[in-house]
Amino acid sequence: MDLWYSEFHAPDAKFSIKVKEHIVTEQTKFQRIDFFKSDTFGTFFTIDGLMMVTEKDEFAYHEMICHPAFATNPGIKNVLIIGGGDGGTAREVSRYPTVLKIDMVEIDERVVRLCQQYLPQTASVLDKDQRINLFFEDGVEFVKNANDNSYDLILVDSTDPIGPGEGLFTNEFYNDCYRILTDNGILINQHESPYYDRDAKEMKRAHQKIKKIFPVAKVYDFHIPTYPSGHWLFGFASKSLDPIDDFKPEEWKKFNLKTRYYNLELHKASFALPTYVKELLESE
Repeated sequence: MDLWYSEFHAPDAKFSIKVKEHIVTEQTKFQRIDFFKSDTFGTFFTIDGLMMVTEKDEFAYHEMICHPAFATNPGIKNVLIIGGGDGGTAREVSRYPTVLKIDMVEIDERVVRLCQQYLPQTASVLDKDQRINLFFEDGVEFVKNANDNSYDLILVDSTDPIGPGEGLFTNEFYNDCYRILTDNGILINQHESPYYDRDAKEMKRAHQKIKKIFPVAKVYDFHIPTYPSGHWLFGFASKSLDPIDDFKPEEWKKFNLKTRYYNLELHKASFALPTYVKELLESE
């Protein structure tokens, strides 16, 4: 009998991958973690039945959560990653030799340890770069207790706003992010999708909260086949820097990074959203 991983993207629509091997399943006090292997997507893992990362397309997500911020402020030194237990976001940040400190806060240590074991493509960097400091605690509490003006960049690489990730979509959390960012600080957050109703509702809620707190609050998109609809968003918020007006392509070129998804032409284009997405974001 064939084994398939299936995820409902809507009550009447689901996405399926034929599984070659169910590698491991583990129930922690926070969530259920499963690792699978498939011919098309390689190793992938899910949390509570929802897709997190695949070897095949993770580069799209991890490049797009990271590089637009550095192309806007190439002087970023201190970075905070909330979530991101697979290590892919830390991997991309660590490619910048000018970064001095990367604090990564993941509530569930088992996500990190299992990814180090089964998904080294993203997680191997976590024990190789001395700038990376791992904290296994609640990101909401970490941000609440952090010092004012202590980070140049916060990357909220979270799960959906249910379960352990719920607190990362609140007014209190966004206010604390604002407080601990420097004057040129940037917040990038996983912003859900505009396509299916449930995801679009959370997208709107997050954007409405962020734009009331940050002087600059924009949204950009990218495409990743294994997420619902394949059309996903990040939020870009800042105290002072605009991702288009303050875009510094020539300075970013000096980093000489080879990327598979992000490029300087795409940087500007990703902020040009479809009309229906703009209307959703502008609606109350």
